[in-house]
Amino acid sequence: MASIQGGQLAAEALIRKGIKHIFTLSGGHITPIYQYLEGSPITLVDTRHEQAAVFMAEAWGRMTRRPGIAMVTAGPGFTNALSAVANARFSNAPLVLISGCVGVESIEKLDLQDMRQAPVIEPMVKKALVCHKPERIPEFLDLAYRTAMSGRPGPVYLEYPVDVLNAFIDTEMVRHMDTPAPARLPVDLESVPPFMEMVRAASKPVVIAGSGAWYSDAAEDLTAFIEKTGMPALTSAMGRGTIPDTHPLCFESALAIRPGAAMFANTSADLVIFLGTRIGLYYIFGDIFSKEAKLVQVDIEPEEIGRNRSVDLPVFSDVRGFLRACNRWIDEQGVSEKLQQGFQPWIQDLKKADADAKAEARPQWESENVPIHPLRLAREVNDFMDREDDIVVADGGDTSIWIGMTRTVRKAGRYQDSGLFGCLGVGLPYGNAAKLLHPDKRVCVLIGDGSVGFNFMEFENAVRKGLPIVVVISNDLGWGMIRHSQELRLGHAIEAGTWIGSVEYHKLVEDLGGKGIFVDKPEQIRPALEEAFASGKTTCINVMTDPTTVSPGSVALANLGSYKA
Repeated sequence: MASIQGGQLAAEALIRKGIKHIFTLSGGHITPIYQYLEGSPITLVDTRHEQAAVFMAEAWGRMTRRPGIAMVTAGPGFTNALSAVANARFSNAPLVLISGCVGVESIEKLDLQDMRQAPVIEPMVKKALVCHKPERIPEFLDLAYRTAMSGRPGPVYLEYPVDVLNAFIDTEMVRHMDTPAPARLPVDLESVPPFMEMVRAASKPVVIAGSGAWYSDAAEDLTAFIEKTGMPALTSAMGRGTIPDTHPLCFESALAIRPGAAMFANTSADLVIFLGTRIGLYYIFGDIFSKEAKLVQVDIEPEEIGRNRSVDLPVFSDVRGFLRACNRWIDEQGVSEKLQQGFQPWIQDLKKADADAKAEARPQWESENVPIHPLRLAREVNDFMDREDDIVVADGGDTSIWIGMTRTVRKAGRYQDSGLFGCLGVGLPYGNAAKLLHPDKRVCVLIGDGSVGFNFMEFENAVRKGLPIVVVISNDLGWGMIRHSQELRLGHAIEAGTWIGSVEYHKLVEDLGGKGIFVDKPEQIRPALEEAFASGKTTCINVMTDPTTVSPGSVALANLGSYKA
């Protein structure tokens, strides 16, 4: 009678899924899987902290639209991963976190690293699975993988007790499950005619395309819809680039604080069409839109529709499928030219608002001040990273705001930040994952000096693995967003927890085997970028930015929602 070990079943199930990389930090409770992945088609991408491993898996899932796989050990390995899992849930990234745990026979015996893990993580994931039977190991992996990418993507937790992984069982008892996620997603065809009637009745409509447009691979259909109707588009989250910022009908980011037409479009529109995006903080919980505006929300998750604001037409549908149906309706009705003509005055108004707002911000983008204005730094990074396939990652409080106000996204999947969860420390793991997936593309991480401390040793990881990312630190000597929000609310910043001081991060990276460059004048930024990318090394550019400059994000933090006293 042939037998097989549980760890081998797990490894073979992962290989069967076509997975090429697993992001991980080793530990005794997952060694039974490790031993069967050694020499396999799967590469174990080790990190210096479990949080970094899960961030890498999250970024991988975002960019590929397939579940990124992270694997951690029990107890502290598991708890170290939690912040990254929560971030993945907010960003809707497909992710499977595999964790080891103490053996079933050791529960409540005070064994090493024992804790009840599943109840802790269950509220943070789409599904929490615990496998107690070795013969069901492939079945649980199959279920976790499918769940992560079905419907609205998100993280799934999968736990294997170490004695289950170490067990040997009869091969005939094993159920080898391998069911692909459904390829066809729901499309609400009945909503197409009333939706298009709302479009025809509007004079100032705006489309906001979010992560749902990216995950449904709707870029081509979205662009066609915008061109057929002549409506303006804004993009958000992973939807950035699904219609390029350079398209004449795209007015870039939906972020209202970004210099451009977003604020005017959001506040003036009489019809707002949400395509796979949520009505949350970035839209002042729906209050940024006129009370008279009609709202349409298209989403793959029914419970998301109508959050914070009444929606006039709820559409439970895959974004791409719905747009394709709308495009067919437009062609059949022959209304494209009439729609385009009708929205021309609105487009001209938006172009003027866009030009006026950018003119107002230009002095900051072009500032010659020393210390360097952080918006000047963001503009220099944006101008240098001007290829369609260039990848820019943002990490930090104010730093993410500055580049979010500036970055021109030409192609979907090429801009990343932590998103609504606001988790710091994503920059280096995201950047490393991007370079691993796209080794021939330029990857630049713009990060705050506070954020860079969270996963700093991922610099060493990048050096060791030959991942020549360029990391630009906006060094304003501390936790700028909190410092400035305290100044606005309290009249002063509390020194403890808001000031770090001058740290020579570039020299630390040199000691780790990378390249370090120090910049304290604006005219030095572009030469530093040129030198960094030409070097072919993992590089840290330490840029001294003005610690007194207050971002719109700091103002919002001091005045919006529950933060306001």
